Amino acid sequence: MLRYYVKLGALSIRRNSILSALMVAAIATGIGACMTIVNINYVMGGDPIPHKSKVLYHVQLDSWDPLEAAREPDFPPSQVTYRDGTALLAAAEARRQVLSYRSSRVVEPAERDQLPFMVNGRSTSADFFTMFDTPFLYGAGWGASADEGQEHVAVITKEINERLFGGRNSVGRFIVMNGDSYRISGVMNSWAPTPKFYDVNNQSFGDAEEVYFPLSVSIAKEISSDGNTNCWKPVGENSYQAFLNSECVWLQFWVELHSVEEKEAYMLFLDAYAETQKALGRFARPINNRLSNVMQWMAVEEVVDDDIQVLLGLAVLFLIVCLLNTIGLLLAKIMRRCGDISLRRALGASRSAIFSQYIVEAGLIGLTGGLFGVALTWAGLQGIRGLYGNSGFLERLVSMDWVMVLAAVGLAVVAALGAALYPTWRACKIQPASQLNSL
Repeated sequence: MLRYYVKLGALSIRRNSILSALMVAAIATGIGACMTIVNINYVMGGDPIPHKSKVLYHVQLDSWDPLEAAREPDFPPSQVTYRDGTALLAAAEARRQVLSYRSSRVVEPAERDQLPFMVNGRSTSADFFTMFDTPFLYGAGWGASADEGQEHVAVITKEINERLFGGRNSVGRFIVMNGDSYRISGVMNSWAPTPKFYDVNNQSFGDAEEVYFPLSVSIAKEISSDGNTNCWKPVGENSYQAFLNSECVWLQFWVELHSVEEKEAYMLFLDAYAETQKALGRFARPINNRLSNVMQWMAVEEVVDDDIQVLLGLAVLFLIVCLLNTIGLLLAKIMRRCGDISLRRALGASRSAIFSQYIVEAGLIGLTGGLFGVALTWAGLQGIRGLYGNSGFLERLVSMDWVMVLAAVGLAVVAALGAALYPTWRACKIQPASQLNSL
């Protein structure tokens, strides 16, 4: 029977081509505008590491000014001091822990025809690669012994490897940065977590770093941070060591905890650590330590801008306006066919049969509108790319995966079916006698 209704629906759409085209256009326009914003929101607010996001926790310690919270209301700093970060790292109370900060280097190519160039880098502890499941093309990250021994090792990305070594396996070879030679332990394959959850304090939607090196080496070389640094009291003397001993927060600390018990135990450890610091004259504020998993942390930091939510609301309202127009067009189309409906009812067609026929027809219109809506969504995303230029993040932002394609088509069909309910109900209420007399 469904096949028969599909055939009737297709014939009806063809017979009333202008009205049908207007309905398809209304649905496609609404879907295109709505799904463009939904796709952006989906990319920006999606889970960047879904298989581990519930076991990775960002650590906050309230080491801030006793007279003023780091951020209202009563919110601890988003980052940690070097003193606290290294103390937590050395305690090793979690399965894995990562202390890192953003830093850059100047790469000096071995080839004479290549000029030195700047790379975005990350100074980090060894667990970074296993904890965040970074993919490797060649080799792997370094071990804990490299951190302890301040070994000059590095992990480079696939792009840097292609630039310096023509894409060949470069594990064991050396790269010179800031005048120092680093042995390459691994070449990272394409990795672009969106948002860049492990450091939302510095370019949440920026590209991942190009080179990674041991934190201990960067500290020994007195490499400064390229990220956000906030201090609530003066550093004191103008020296790198004084900065390391200061109350400035500039590093990100993450731990991996696999159960509620592990999380509770780690919170007890953090509270005990805060008590010891209070005894030393630090941490003057009430204990306010926090652990936030990946999605919680992105919500706390409001990674998705409020403007996107406003645009999403406006896009949904625009879709509703398009659907109201569709309802009007469907109603006009059905009213024009009152005679046909009355004749079918007089020949024995039930109200459910009439309802099914027009609902199937609306579904066909919705499906067609959804397909055109996908095309308009793609066009809208390409327009954004043309407006703001090309970048790694923008490439991800304006791309559509199959989830979004299917969501667009599904939304169009559901919207069309919803819009058809009232006109179809009106069609079912038509009394045969009222129209047959006029035929």
